[in-house]
Amino acid sequence: MRPLAAALLLLSACATAPAVVVPRTEGEKLRAAVEQWFEEELRLNPVSATYLGDHRYDDQFGNPASLEHERAVSRACEDGLARARAVDPAGLSPADQLTRETFLHDCTARLVSLRYPGRLLPLNQMHNPVLTLALLGSGEGPQPLKTREEHEAWLRRAAGVVPWVDAAIAAMREGQAVGVTQPRVVLHKVVKQLDGFVDGPLEQSLFLRPLERVAAGAERERLAGAYRATFGGAVLPALHRLRDFIRDEHLPRARETAGWSALPGGAEWYAAAVAASTTTSELSPADIHALGLQEVARIRAEMEQVKEQVGFPGDLQAFFAHVRTDPRYFFDSPEALLEAHRALKARIDGALPRLFSRFPRAGYEVRPVEAFRAASAAGGEYQAPAADGSRPGIFYVNTHDLKAQPRYGLETLSLHEAAPGHHFQIALQQELELPRFRRFGGYTAFSEGWALYAESLGKELGLFQQPMDYYGRLNDEQLRAMRLVVDTGLHAFGWSREQAIRYMLDNSSLAESDAMAEVERYMVWPGQALGYKVGQLRMSAARARLQARLGERFDVKAFHAAMLEDGQLPLAVLERKLARWAAAQSRAR
Repeated sequence: MRPLAAALLLLSACATAPAVVVPRTEGEKLRAAVEQWFEEELRLNPVSATYLGDHRYDDQFGNPASLEHERAVSRACEDGLARARAVDPAGLSPADQLTRETFLHDCTARLVSLRYPGRLLPLNQMHNPVLTLALLGSGEGPQPLKTREEHEAWLRRAAGVVPWVDAAIAAMREGQAVGVTQPRVVLHKVVKQLDGFVDGPLEQSLFLRPLERVAAGAERERLAGAYRATFGGAVLPALHRLRDFIRDEHLPRARETAGWSALPGGAEWYAAAVAASTTTSELSPADIHALGLQEVARIRAEMEQVKEQVGFPGDLQAFFAHVRTDPRYFFDSPEALLEAHRALKARIDGALPRLFSRFPRAGYEVRPVEAFRAASAAGGEYQAPAADGSRPGIFYVNTHDLKAQPRYGLETLSLHEAAPGHHFQIALQQELELPRFRRFGGYTAFSEGWALYAESLGKELGLFQQPMDYYGRLNDEQLRAMRLVVDTGLHAFGWSREQAIRYMLDNSSLAESDAMAEVERYMVWPGQALGYKVGQLRMSAARARLQARLGERFDVKAFHAAMLEDGQLPLAVLERKLARWAAAQSRAR
């Protein structure tokens, strides 16, 4: 998974505005319409623009918690839809028809989401602008902090957190009044996160660390004064106020329930989130719950087979306990974990030409998750490269809890987060000649479905040679199958947090800390986790269907190229496109 990328929709590349062209053809009209919409998106979301490599807005923070921002997003979508619908689809090329269909889907889905009170939930333990502020100011993220001008832009941006705090507090008070709050258990974690940012002397604040990169002298002293004034005089007092509000006023009034079914209009809100995440309209929460139960049972049966292969004498629950606790399955140090991933990268890179003919130009690096967010981050995350070559892709490995990073999970995690998973899909998409909203946007069902599909390629790439390595594949696949059950259980069937954690521990060898983090993620991000398995099942079914149709004419390298050559698409759009591809393959041979 990739919460960084999820928070920013897998965005990270150069996205500067193209030259203005007077549209003449229907295709030109469409491209002008979607580019105009994308420009407004960047203006409204300046931090996302920075992650894209567009530095025009590096001095702005944005205020997504405000009602004004929500109204501006709605207007931009309505205007974009009107312009796109005015284009005659009969006058479009096949590529432009894909663009129109995708754009209509995106803006329509955005407008549906704005019917619900998401603005009243402005932060959680996984995604909140305070974490974003810390990452941007770390010097390791996308915000450039080398020149005096870049530092000054950063300070102006950082000051923008103050109006966001005001809007966030107002939104949470509004939510209290109508019964829309985050679960109390996750707000406790938000308070602890904020404690880490605001407690302690100013000189030890992580927000002053960028000064360490400035050479000693008069310029550093001048910047030091500006940093102290901005953070000591404005930003940290605002964050103190936010922490105190959540701890003293909001948290005692927050709900004790786990799912959206307890919220006003929660059932309809969750159904909309499910449709958005899966990019399907035919699957109800009940359908997905039943599908998840079926997949969990299938994977458990395969786990039983592995248990027999390794000669373990007990039942499956005893085997889960064994692999959770036996020291042989865990690394002794963060450095050993990182080095194992780097060595595996070289093995996988050498095997990829077996299944792929097209590779991204950008490489990727293996790095540890930063300490300030490691306690609440996922086990692995991917951040895309900058298209200008200034930053490679990054496969972040969380070294915070070595018991949550077993040796048997190494191969699967790398296949998913790096190559041929997120790195191939995202980096290749950035290199395509597509409208920017398609180059830099995305769908959980496609991006995470592809990454989970990439896990299934392990044996074809020469991995999973040992039974326990294949068990790691099953354990990770089981996680995605359990998500279908647990996410819907929490939000459609009234499951408690404890019931969901227990279900995950009973059906996999996840560490308890991992199961807890997973469940708390679903509690604050309803529906998102469903896209993984739904997407993978659809992609695997498409490959099987086309392979049966084409027989010996089926070329897996060409199939993978067809999967990725148009970037991310809603699943229904992808399936129609693949059917056209198969027809063309039949005619060409």
